[in-house]
Amino acid sequence: MSEELARGPKESPPVPRAGPPEGWKKGGRLLSVLLAVNVLLLACTLVSGGAFNKVAVYDTDVFALLTAMMLLAALWILFYLLRTARCPDAVPYRDAHAGPIWLRGGLVLFGICTLVMDVFKTGYYSSFFECQSAIKILHPLIQAVFVIVQTYFLWVSAKDCIHVHLDLTRCGLMFTLTTNLAIWMAAVVDESVHHAHSYTSFHSNGSYTRLAPDPERAGSLVGGDPCPCNTAICQIFQQGYFYLYPFNIEYSLFASTMLYVMWKNVGRLLASTHSHGHTPAQVSLFRETYFAGPVLGLMLFVVGLAVFIIYEVQVSGEGGCTQQALVIYYSFNIVCLGLMTLVSLSGSVIYRFDRRAMDHHKNPTRTLDVALLMGAALGQYAISYYSIVAVVVGTPRDLMGGLNLAHALLMIAQHTFQNVFIIESLHRGPPGAEIHETPTMEPCQGLTFANMDALHTLPACPPTPRLVSPSPAGPPETVAILLAPRGHWRRRCLKDISLFLLLCNVILWIIPAFGARPHFSNAVEVDFYGYSLWAAIVNICLPFGIFYRMHAVSSLLEVYVLS
Repeated sequence: MSEELARGPKESPPVPRAGPPEGWKKGGRLLSVLLAVNVLLLACTLVSGGAFNKVAVYDTDVFALLTAMMLLAALWILFYLLRTARCPDAVPYRDAHAGPIWLRGGLVLFGICTLVMDVFKTGYYSSFFECQSAIKILHPLIQAVFVIVQTYFLWVSAKDCIHVHLDLTRCGLMFTLTTNLAIWMAAVVDESVHHAHSYTSFHSNGSYTRLAPDPERAGSLVGGDPCPCNTAICQIFQQGYFYLYPFNIEYSLFASTMLYVMWKNVGRLLASTHSHGHTPAQVSLFRETYFAGPVLGLMLFVVGLAVFIIYEVQVSGEGGCTQQALVIYYSFNIVCLGLMTLVSLSGSVIYRFDRRAMDHHKNPTRTLDVALLMGAALGQYAISYYSIVAVVVGTPRDLMGGLNLAHALLMIAQHTFQNVFIIESLHRGPPGAEIHETPTMEPCQGLTFANMDALHTLPACPPTPRLVSPSPAGPPETVAILLAPRGHWRRRCLKDISLFLLLCNVILWIIPAFGARPHFSNAVEVDFYGYSLWAAIVNICLPFGIFYRMHAVSSLLEVYVLS
């Protein structure tokens, strides 16, 4: 027994054999980033130029670029799957944090909806193929192939730490990531122009027609179009693929985040075949909760759907009920955001009593999650601060101005406190592990036990710990990691909070993603900034706010599992 104690910790398992050490890792990353930046700027130039009438860039030019990018990205993915990944010792490590099942499941769901959208777009452009360019019909078909190939690639390879063809793999991943961002930009611009057309149909003022399409452009949506969409089936296809745009947008962003993590893992060395950090946990919704969070969240979800339907019917109708719809919309959002702020604050307070260790291991997935949460929130911050200035400085101080001001302030508070709660949750240790620091008796100082049965033969040592090790700093003391009861009240409360915030973020994603634009129905900001400036602010910032909601959903699902 004493010999086993003297041996100290067990030897770590043999590390898988990787390829030769990389000469200059930063050089390979720099090359791939430069490639991505140049391709992305080219795509951004064409996509943004095609949105305005006075720029001689047509939608066929944008479709041709996107089609070529998707073809090249799909060919590289096939090369990776058929050649690179099959090389000896190509994937010596797999990152356990990368590509969790709920992220891959969401990718598959949005991918299926994107395929349905491609079917609708193919049907729409095929309705008048006599006067359309062939690239408009070819583009959705190529996108469908690209989505299928990329979804399979990310499902099977999201955890890979590749160690062969390093520079080629980095460039391929970055090019594929750039392709997804270009598709995202094209979808956002197309959707924004569509909403601008809807707005101009209710406002005949010529100053609001800056984004109105040129009748001579192929594929334009107003009268005088050489390719009119007159049949019922054509209009169904047209409306269908516009309503499916949010899923295409989220698919591109989900794929981009997973590709970035793969890019960070190229050439990465891990201590063992299992990465540090949280152990996989089974997702079991509504277990070990008090049911208050799920029930209240479902109630707000149903009410939010009803509010969204009422808003769309009254604003798009001709009954002149826009003011009433806005009051209902802002009232619901104020209540929902207020509850989410209080719940997020309560979660942060509960963590003050949580003795779980903070996980400080290097984790590219978690680093990206935190960066995306903080970065995407900036879009909604910008819209809220512009609204605050317009309400406070503007002259009409009525009910609508008060509701708009309260909504903007609560939006800022809710994003802030929810980010604090999520980020702290993602940095917590494994589920149920709590830290208890107790002074160590003299015979136990400086020992690390490899044989757990040996603990019971030392009466001076604590009788119940699972792991004993010296503290890295300060006076010698033992840190015992004890497993908390599964039904602990803190666990239950945190799970309730996570599910409540998850459901609220889902409904707050659905409302703007499927077309609700109170920013334009409410005349406060439009009158203060002018339509052109306010439309540019909303069309640039709102997509980040929409992405924030869906990314918060995936992060909160992980928080629920880890609680």
